Amino acid sequence: MAERTIPLLPCRSIQPVLDFYTALGFEVTFVQKSPNPFAVVERGGIQLQFFGMKEYEPSQSYSTCYVVTDDVDGLHEAFRAGLKAAYGKVPGRGLPRIGPLRDMSYGVRQFLMSDPGGNCVRIGQPTSEDQHHRPAPEETFARALHHATLFADSKEDLVGAAKIVDRVLGLPDEHPTPVQLVRLLVLRGDVAGRLGDEEAAVSALERAAAVPLTEGERASVRDDLARLADLSGSPG
Repeated sequence: MAERTIPLLPCRSIQPVLDFYTALGFEVTFVQKSPNPFAVVERGGIQLQFFGMKEYEPSQSYSTCYVVTDDVDGLHEAFRAGLKAAYGKVPGRGLPRIGPLRDMSYGVRQFLMSDPGGNCVRIGQPTSEDQHHRPAPEETFARALHHATLFADSKEDLVGAAKIVDRVLGLPDEHPTPVQLVRLLVLRGDVAGRLGDEEAAVSALERAAAVPLTEGERASVRDDLARLADLSGSPG
């Protein structure tokens, strides 16, 4: 027997969703306008199906699915390029949006994107056979980054993530390394933007951009610097 699972995801209107996935390089393989709006998009081995609901509120959506790939960096780069061509920038806030690549504590490298229907598609590549959460680091700033990232991207608790970062950056007697500072500030700017706090977002991102880094340090935070460029609207 051969089985596969195909996500069916809701949206208020079909066409904006199809435009979004077309920009990502998907092919629209089926569209039905009546009796009920319905559509299918495909890209390689990924197939997603959508149905329309007039009373649906995308900003309140909890709909999600997970796509496993063997080239998460390649998909992320291709999706970013497609969205930049279609929207004039890489959308990092609101709907639609695409998030940064992150090496998660449970042995997966992944990114999240949300389409105009509010559906969150998580795309990841296993980096370890052990898919359990690793213990949180003991070091102060590494531990804060670990928990704040999980709050922001797994629990979707943006307020909680902001509190973690603000608390650790306010410690009077401890200071992060430049790499830790960039990661914490980019995450704080990202979270602030998603919460609609533009003043805090701009402040955090400007501070992150001003942190002096060696070439080796820049290489170690390349994902964070790419996110910084997206959120700041600068080339990258």
